[in-house]
Amino acid sequence: MSLKLRILPSSIVASFCVVISTLVNGRSGLFGAALASITVIIFFIVQILVARLAEKLDPMTTMALAMFSYFAKILLMGAFLLLVTRFTDRESVDRVSFAICAILITMTWLIGEIRGFLKLRLHLPLPKKEGQN
Repeated sequence: MSLKLRILPSSIVASFCVVISTLVNGRSGLFGAALASITVIIFFIVQILVARLAEKLDPMTTMALAMFSYFAKILLMGAFLLLVTRFTDRESVDRVSFAICAILITMTWLIGEIRGFLKLRLHLPLPKKEGQN
């Protein structure tokens, strides 16, 4: 799947979110939206790097690597969000801007993934019916 189908629209939505959040909430909106943009895009880029690393591995190793990367990202994301909520004021990082921006970028990225998957032309062999050679 093309990386452009995911990163370009997500970057445009992230930029749009940062501008709108800054206009609506000022500096705290800017920091909230920028932090969400960086976090979400890094989260998904790690997913792409792991997928490229596992491209030529056997299916069991690929599954183990995918599960490890998923749990590692979830733990790191939880730790990151805990640090943000504990060590930043609500006046300096707008939580609503962060949430809205993160959701919009995630939706855009996933729509790009779905679009890219639908453009693939996979020719998988069908199982043979009984009586066929």
